[in-house]
Amino acid sequence: MIHLTQHPERVPLHNEVHARPPEPMAAPLAISHLVMFADAQGRAASRQHLAALLRDHHIAPPDEHTTHLRAELGAFRVRWELHTEFVTWTFAVQLRNGDATAGAPLASAVDQVPQEWLAALPGQCLSSLDLWALPGQLEGGADRAEHHMLRADALVGSTVAGGKAQVLTDFAIHSNGFSRFVLHAGDLPPRRLGRLVQRLLEIETYRMAAMLGLPAARHAGAALASAESELAALAQAIQSAEQHEEAALLDRLTRLAAQVESEYAATHSRFSASSAYFELVDQRIAQINESQLGGLQTIGEFIERRVTPARKTLEWAARRQDALSRRVSRISNLLRTRVEIEQQHGSRALLEALNTRQDIQLRLQATVEGLSVAAITYYVVGLISYLAKAAHGVGWPLSGETTAALAIPIVAASVWWSLRRLHRKLFTH
Repeated sequence: MIHLTQHPERVPLHNEVHARPPEPMAAPLAISHLVMFADAQGRAASRQHLAALLRDHHIAPPDEHTTHLRAELGAFRVRWELHTEFVTWTFAVQLRNGDATAGAPLASAVDQVPQEWLAALPGQCLSSLDLWALPGQLEGGADRAEHHMLRADALVGSTVAGGKAQVLTDFAIHSNGFSRFVLHAGDLPPRRLGRLVQRLLEIETYRMAAMLGLPAARHAGAALASAESELAALAQAIQSAEQHEEAALLDRLTRLAAQVESEYAATHSRFSASSAYFELVDQRIAQINESQLGGLQTIGEFIERRVTPARKTLEWAARRQDALSRRVSRISNLLRTRVEIEQQHGSRALLEALNTRQDIQLRLQATVEGLSVAAITYYVVGLISYLAKAAHGVGWPLSGETTAALAIPIVAASVWWSLRRLHRKLFTH
């Protein structure tokens, strides 16, 4: 064997192809299938609940990584499967040929399960189903088949497995809280019968799991209608809004966007899960290979007719959420653009006011510079006058007043030139 570094997920990913394999079955057989909806804590509790049942029958409990287990427990077999949102329990009891005679009542497989243990199953029951796999073909026609087990006015049935078996149901919840399927298995070999039974159970399981999105879609529909009305009112208000009203409108629009996104986040995963479950139902119906049985609706026809409205409601709710989210985003962008344009206009006016103020300041500065030249010249000439008076006493030919008069233009020109030079240096750099 070549010792290569193995990817840590290689083995579980490779074995996923063998996950939840169908088990061989032989008719006559009674099967009870329960789907318990549970959160993470409830799913963990179901493993402990299974462990308690196995310990009572001296069987080792499952470890924390086990997601699928089958066990023979004397009078019945149990199959436990851990799914993302729910846990399925399947109990099977092998019947005697005499138990499956025409017209005889058929016992439920859960009658063999410890009732106190069964009543304490963790989670909430989303679906419970009794299925009986009977040997041989359906006799007497679908019009009288299993009238003692199923409601004749709601009977649904078809030939399945390429014409080798027939299945009947009424999609009704009976007095024991279970719906019912009756499968005439013909001469199907055990493995093929096991696959057929598993697909029938999965049709009911995934159908109910898919329908979990319907209450969320109805609730979302009411919330979407309110949000759409608010958005329409906001769009109308934006058209005629004054500048001072835009901030309040933007605040309302922001709150509406938060509400829409919150509703989307709360329902998106549920809608996505329902869509995936509906696809699984379609696949399982295609895999049982149905054909017409007498004048009855097939399982596929019944589900398409009765479940399609709920499916379309879910799809429409998801599309409405997406469309509303995009509309809110567009109107938000438009309002923000309008506010930004008005802010730009305000900024432009402010800049123009600043430019005007700067011009005034420059003019004032020029005026101040003129006064500064006069003041500096006055003080400098005064100093020159004092010097000239003192120098006149030691031989300076001109009087102090004459010297001051002659110095005025020279000093004024020098001061003005010095200030202009300083001004150029400051504004150039």
